[in-house]
Amino acid sequence: MGALNSVKNFSFFPLSPFHISGIAAVLFSVVLIFFNTKLAPVPLLLFLIICLSAPFITRLSFFLPVISKGNSGIKAVALTFDDGPDPDVTPAVLKLLAEHSAKAVFFVTGENAERYPHIIRQILAQGHSIGNHSYRHDPFLMLRKTNTLFNEINICKNILQKFGINAFAFRPPAGITNPRLRNVLLNLNMYCVNWSCRGLDAGNRRIKGLAKKILRKAGPDDIILLHDVKPGNKNDINALMNEFKQIFQGLKTAGLNIIPLAEIINTKVMAN
Repeated sequence: MGALNSVKNFSFFPLSPFHISGIAAVLFSVVLIFFNTKLAPVPLLLFLIICLSAPFITRLSFFLPVISKGNSGIKAVALTFDDGPDPDVTPAVLKLLAEHSAKAVFFVTGENAERYPHIIRQILAQGHSIGNHSYRHDPFLMLRKTNTLFNEINICKNILQKFGINAFAFRPPAGITNPRLRNVLLNLNMYCVNWSCRGLDAGNRRIKGLAKKILRKAGPDDIILLHDVKPGNKNDINALMNEFKQIFQGLKTAGLNIIPLAEIINTKVMAN
């Protein structure tokens, strides 16, 4: 069964690990009241700590199902690029991908898609996929109200539909999730995709040694996170592309093929 179908099945079972652990915490606290009132708050406190930590553990399916690694069972990885498109970086990335006959997914923001429609068309023309990365890439999006969360994703979805794209995959800004995201994505017929391998590049503000960091971690079925935006802190695009070239060569040397994300996770990323 594809990952998207697995996610949809959660709509028939309304309880996530978040709900189950919350109910369990309340029940344990009630039971402890009869034995030791001082210990009664402990389960609730532990639940609170988990709730505060879970949003930042990008591979944790606590609030909703999060796809962060493939299930293909083959020696291959998927490349994903976030935050673009960027007029200086994305075309260079596309050229590099073409040289290696590799396909990637670009998780784009709605405002950048509006600003650079020709690059969106170029991404599609070269056979790559596009995912939803919210409209503005608000780093505090998961702290906003449900309506704001829905609108940020839905506006981006509508913009992509103007290009003939029906995006199923959503990647939250910084990979952060919250309890409200689950129902929002179910209503939009989407699912959440994060990653299993990253170089902690801070959105290309720290690119020195990026290739070594990625290659040290990369393994079969990994979803690799990269960014197709301008490097910061006096880094230049040539230095970034050199890191990307090393990643491509290093994956090849390690016997890891680059295949589309849809094949890694066994479900459609988009339809067009």
